[in-house]
Amino acid sequence: MRWLWFALGWLMVALGVIGALLPVMPTTIFLILAVGCFARSSPRFEQRVLSHPRYGPSLRLWREQGAVSRKGKAFASAGMAVGFAMFCWGAHPSWRLLLGVGLFFAVSAGYVLSRPAPRFDPAPLVGVDDATDPRAARRRTTSTDSNGTSDDAAC
Repeated sequence: MRWLWFALGWLMVALGVIGALLPVMPTTIFLILAVGCFARSSPRFEQRVLSHPRYGPSLRLWREQGAVSRKGKAFASAGMAVGFAMFCWGAHPSWRLLLGVGLFFAVSAGYVLSRPAPRFDPAPLVGVDDATDPRAARRRTTSTDSNGTSDDAAC
């Protein structure tokens, strides 16, 4: 069964690559599905997809928070609208098919738009060295006198 998840993961990656090249086909949803497939078959490939420089951050946001960024929502909605317009212009569908495809796009856009925005916790980073932490550098350069007031407050 593991090999089936692995093959399905690579199929989703291939569809995601095609989606990155074609303007009307989605990319991220296929990569989300690929991560799920690789989670069941190959943790190494799961981590490779999650650490991708372009798609990794949005995939991790989805996995950790179920969130979609504003930019992601805008691009997804615009892509669906352009895809629907191209479908109408190129296919000249019957009104029933037009209604079905339009409802599918509307429901899909509604789902994407209803996802929460990412929340970024202001918690300190674990393992951050004081030498690279700007807050620590600020604490080092700001001295306090015996009354507990800083040099900045005296100005």
